[in-house]
Amino acid sequence: MAGRNPGTELELGWISKVHVNRPAVVRHAEHIKKWRTVKGNWQAAWLLKAVTCIDLTTLSGDDTPSNVRRLCFKAKHPIREDLLKALDMHDKGITVGAVCVYPMRVRDAVNALKAAGCDIPVASVAAGFPSGQTPLETKLAEIKLAVEYGAREIDIVISRSLVLTGQWEGLYKEIRQCREACGEAHMKTILATGELGSLANVYKASMIAMMAGSDFIKTSTGKEVENATFPVGVVMMRAIREFYWQTGNKVGFKPAGGIRTAKEAITWLMLVKEELGVEWLTPELFRLGASSLLEDIEKQIFYHVTGSCALQHDLATA
Repeated sequence: MAGRNPGTELELGWISKVHVNRPAVVRHAEHIKKWRTVKGNWQAAWLLKAVTCIDLTTLSGDDTPSNVRRLCFKAKHPIREDLLKALDMHDKGITVGAVCVYPMRVRDAVNALKAAGCDIPVASVAAGFPSGQTPLETKLAEIKLAVEYGAREIDIVISRSLVLTGQWEGLYKEIRQCREACGEAHMKTILATGELGSLANVYKASMIAMMAGSDFIKTSTGKEVENATFPVGVVMMRAIREFYWQTGNKVGFKPAGGIRTAKEAITWLMLVKEELGVEWLTPELFRLGASSLLEDIEKQIFYHVTGSCALQHDLATA
């Protein structure tokens, strides 16, 4: 990942007069949906870039060591080798950005990736995921355990009630303590934007999270009714841009939840390029949280290479 975001002192003046023009943001988001996607080799290149930015995720109650091992194998071999050879990309070391699991499955993932001889980081959700309705002491203990088990990235969730009641200092202190508990592990802060009430709150929570030292801000847990949407993405990315202008510190962005198609992945990449610039189009500053997205991307690459649709037995699943 990129260098750590050290954060700043709490600057409530940065959010005190925030107003988000919701109709304008929604219109921009509708325009984004109408962007014509790239075709041919350009599409294949964008899709391979998307693969390298995926946090390949399993967050199910029935996760077992065996399905985590299968996920890790897919993380190392996200696209079939012969398809990569056809694109002359077989020697470029294409893997996903990280494997994301619950704390109880971190050791399984670390051991599986070590056995596979690759250095893909393991990310763990923590801090009362997904609701955040957990005492702070428990949140901090869970983070420390996940790091102890070998997680190099921690996806924490915020207490939405602190946003909804305007307790910005309390939110800052909570995230700051989570950052300290992470130690050397990079911290992604999940805002659960679908539960924050307004786009203005999304912007304010984004700024507070970055002030508190978040290395990434992330849209959703994937468990909410509304997850990653383009209006929310625009607002969060503009907060990232403002924070960079104010401090010189680059913070990553991770949309997550409901991103299932190759076309959606490309649209997110293009949006990041437009709002933040090409320097953000790396796994160090952009991730896509997804569990089923990789399957559709590989199908699109299969079609590009062979000219035919993949059958169920043609591609390995995660």
